[in-house]
Amino acid sequence: MSDRLLLLQEITNYWLREFRPRPELLPDFLDKFRGIGKTDSLPPNDVEVEAMLEESLV
Repeated sequence: MSDRLLLLQEITNYWLREFRPRPELLPDFLDKFRGIGKTDSLPPNDVEVEAMLEESLV
């Protein structure tokens, strides 16, 4: 393999080892990045979910 591919493989392995999602960190990660690219970052509440389910059944 070329030097560039070996370097890319080493970087990828390091990234997977060091930055893999850990269960204890996942909720914070989701809270931090949930609203990127969206106008409202709040998830739908139970009443909105029930209304959506009723609309989909009709």
